[in-house]
Amino acid sequence: MALPSSYRPKPGEIPTQPGVYRFRDDNKRVIYVGKAKNLRSRLNSYFANPDGLMPRTRAMVHTAASVEWTVVGSELEAIQLEYTWIKEFTPRFNIMFRDDKSYPYLAVTMSEKFPRVQVMRGDRRKGTKYFGPFYPAKAIRETVDTLLRVFPVRTCSVGVFNRAQRTGRPCLLGYIDKCSAPCVGRISPEDHKALAAEFCAFMGGEADRFIRALEQKMNAAVAELDYESAARYRDDIAALKRVFERNAVVLSEDTDADIFALAEDELEAAVQVFHVRGGRIRGQRGWVVEKVEDASPADLTEHLLQQVYGDGEGPDRIPKQVLLPVEPENRPELEEWLRGLRGSKVELRVPQRGDKAALLGTVQENATQALALHKSRRAGDLTTRSAALQELQEALDLPVALLRIECYDISHVQGTNVVASMVVVEDGLPKKSDYRRFSITGDAARDDTSAMYDVISRRFRNYLADKTAVPEPEAAPSPGGTKAPLAADVIDSNGIPAGDGVLTDTTTPAPRTKFAYPPNLVVVDGGPPQVSAASRALADLGITDVFVVGLAKRLEEVWLPDDDFPVILPRASHGLYLLQRIRDEAHRFAINYHRQKRGKSMTVSVLDGIQGLGPAKRKALLKHFGSAKKLKAASTEELQAVPGVGPALAASIKRQLGPAAEPAAEAPSVNMATGEIIES
Repeated sequence: MALPSSYRPKPGEIPTQPGVYRFRDDNKRVIYVGKAKNLRSRLNSYFANPDGLMPRTRAMVHTAASVEWTVVGSELEAIQLEYTWIKEFTPRFNIMFRDDKSYPYLAVTMSEKFPRVQVMRGDRRKGTKYFGPFYPAKAIRETVDTLLRVFPVRTCSVGVFNRAQRTGRPCLLGYIDKCSAPCVGRISPEDHKALAAEFCAFMGGEADRFIRALEQKMNAAVAELDYESAARYRDDIAALKRVFERNAVVLSEDTDADIFALAEDELEAAVQVFHVRGGRIRGQRGWVVEKVEDASPADLTEHLLQQVYGDGEGPDRIPKQVLLPVEPENRPELEEWLRGLRGSKVELRVPQRGDKAALLGTVQENATQALALHKSRRAGDLTTRSAALQELQEALDLPVALLRIECYDISHVQGTNVVASMVVVEDGLPKKSDYRRFSITGDAARDDTSAMYDVISRRFRNYLADKTAVPEPEAAPSPGGTKAPLAADVIDSNGIPAGDGVLTDTTTPAPRTKFAYPPNLVVVDGGPPQVSAASRALADLGITDVFVVGLAKRLEEVWLPDDDFPVILPRASHGLYLLQRIRDEAHRFAINYHRQKRGKSMTVSVLDGIQGLGPAKRKALLKHFGSAKKLKAASTEELQAVPGVGPALAASIKRQLGPAAEPAAEAPSVNMATGEIIES
């Protein structure tokens, strides 16, 4: 770790204009992005008294090895450039409100011949009606399962639907009356589309109309003494009311709004959001994040809006109104930025009285309870994680903090289908986006030590290649679609800005490299042979600042390179438990990949040995007939119906497949009551 004074810019180098700055570590990885109205004032606050900073901010400035900045022309450009860099680099020390999932919607594909009800995420499709957003997705599935009793619309995938059409048998939902089974002709395409339209009308807010219609039918059935039908209508009414009550009206029916609330302490902040569409609460979502610096509620709110709405999933994600607990300092610029994303006006408001203020109070209470629950659940985890990393560093006598650990495992069955896994842990937590899988062939697959040497060599050759590659300079487009204005500077031969650190080029940003960030510690699954192979691979590449240990399964011993005796950690050690979890995760990841590879190698099609058939025609034949059995039973004329299969090829296929098996004689039917055989 570097001292902040070692890379602090000289007095007067930092401009006083607004801009965006980046801290990088000694591997040139961006670890923090921020913006400021006055760059000099903001950056000097990091270096004036580092010991007086918040714990996470202090860790950031000591992890960093350089700082650079970009001057922009306005607050709006700073907002866009900051968000662009946060999205591109995902800096580890930035407050990240977003998770890896987009919002789930209930969608009805009305443009299809047989509309389908399903849960959809991501970009919207033309001809599909959407309702939501809902969160969690489980809420949508429960709603759909309830509504299928009254509106049995198709929910199956294309593959299931086509298979049912070929076989003439519906799926399970068709048998239990939760699907009208258009696949087998129980309902016409027109009637099924009308049923889907009624489903959409109910979700669109016309629940009262359907409930009244069912009540009338129930009363008519009771008058005719048809109590069985009346009971069915009664249950349908109860199902619709359950769905209707879940989405009670909280605001006027023309209100589309997202309502945010914050609860914070010195180290963490909890955020809750209610999604109100058509006056009804359609979903709820929440995050708990660690605060990097002493950010005010207004700053947290600004970062929240940037990250929740800036991922470009479509303008309908952004409602007309966004209700906030506090007003951001640059509200006009944020409204303009959101208007550009939505295509129409977006209003940021802090409600003071009325129903909206009351609902904001409810959201605030949820945020407060979420933070309290998080504290009670995670207080021990945060302490344990830090203690485990510290204990490992001391037990292994390592000079650096274990910010990143990589673990490798080899998987095979008697030397066949040899694969390896690489799992990554940062700050004691898995980072699944950096997981990697390796396929091992040739001489490297002859034993575990050769495989380990090969994997470590390949991973760190990529690291050295990425490290020495010249990165392209970055720039961000301005709101109007042109490049943001950047101040002039010089970039040296290594691609690193010289002088005051201001980037100049306006070329497109280079993609992030896969292996550019090295670990502090490499853990291999095994004992001295595997440790020696990994250590030798690093030495052959000239890498001396990455440490290697092995965890042997039998006695859970920790082996170091060139040591005759292992390090024995106590069974109750947090450090040992962390190593075991990393090793087990690497083993799981390797086993899954090995099974996939072995499964593919064992899958042999009936058409694989047919001369004259390539992969495309094999796929077309199986798709046309649906199964190998039907394909073998097909005549030469039926084979020619497949595109690309002519008379000669059809005759060759028929000849090589051989005669179709004779159908087995049907077993006689038996009367289960008397045991007598029933004549057919």
